Amino acid sequence: MSTDAPSAPALSLVIPVFNEEESLPALFDALDAAMPSLPQPAEAVLVDDGSRDGSFALMTAAAASRPWLRVVRFRRNFGQTAAIAAGIDHSRGPIIVALDADLQNDPKDIPKLLARLDEGFEVVSGWRKDRQDKAITRRLPSVIANWLIGWVTGVRIHDYGCTLKAYRRWVLEPYGLYGEMHRFIPIYASWAGARVTEMEVTHHPRRAGVSKYGLGRVFKVLLDLLTVTFLGGYSTKPIYFFGRPAFALCAAGSLSGIIFVAQFIKEHVLHRPGEWLQPVTLLLLAVFLFSLGVQFLLMGLLGEILIRTYHESQGKKTYLVGETVNLELPVKPTR
Repeated sequence: MSTDAPSAPALSLVIPVFNEEESLPALFDALDAAMPSLPQPAEAVLVDDGSRDGSFALMTAAAASRPWLRVVRFRRNFGQTAAIAAGIDHSRGPIIVALDADLQNDPKDIPKLLARLDEGFEVVSGWRKDRQDKAITRRLPSVIANWLIGWVTGVRIHDYGCTLKAYRRWVLEPYGLYGEMHRFIPIYASWAGARVTEMEVTHHPRRAGVSKYGLGRVFKVLLDLLTVTFLGGYSTKPIYFFGRPAFALCAAGSLSGIIFVAQFIKEHVLHRPGEWLQPVTLLLLAVFLFSLGVQFLLMGLLGEILIRTYHESQGKKTYLVGETVNLELPVKPTR
């Protein structure tokens, strides 16, 4: 019997699963049909995100007859982003394709995504142009969110929420995924210098089971967008983020103080009574604005200290190198 280790796959499919007992049999059939058209060897990593139905049992049974099918099970529900992150961590291929388990994404589109990667792109995002979801609760919030994300980040694609995306592994490795941030991977990649594109993909109505998404997710996405924007623009220079409002607040506080002093001199020194602009309120406003500005400035300085501690304690760089020419890694001196 050969003891050779199995060869690493050329492609990894990452599929988060949460209470999809009714959809899984059709998913396995679709993967069986799609596998021959994919780069070989290929693997599919299914992540059970704390399902409370029979999903894990079905995945375990399917994996017994499919060597390319690998299963990861969470102890409890951690969310789609955590499931995708775990799938990436437990996958082995240099190219990763993420898709949903409910078969609204069509595995037949995967070769088309890979063809776009071969054109020189590092991320290919699916665009559900003809989306088969409810207009009010799903499509309208998605359109608004996609426009807002593109406007804030400057990375404009039509459908950030589409799970069906293809990535080169190096794009994913530098980033930890939290909250609902899997949808922002194209933004991280673009900011890191990767070439990002999108293409239309087929979108099917949900055939079985119940959707796990609702309007409440919009607020999570907005909060994550704020986090992504801060991390992308100011993660290595937080003093710039806090410094601008700090100076503006201090300037407004100083101006209020100057107006208060001028009115005091006019009233009590020059004996020229006039209309006071609520002297006590004006003085409190001056103190409040200036104090708030100082606090913002101190927060920026603390952020600078934390950022330097984070990078230097872990040996992390503040840059990403794409490629080098005639350059070898320096040899570390030995003692």
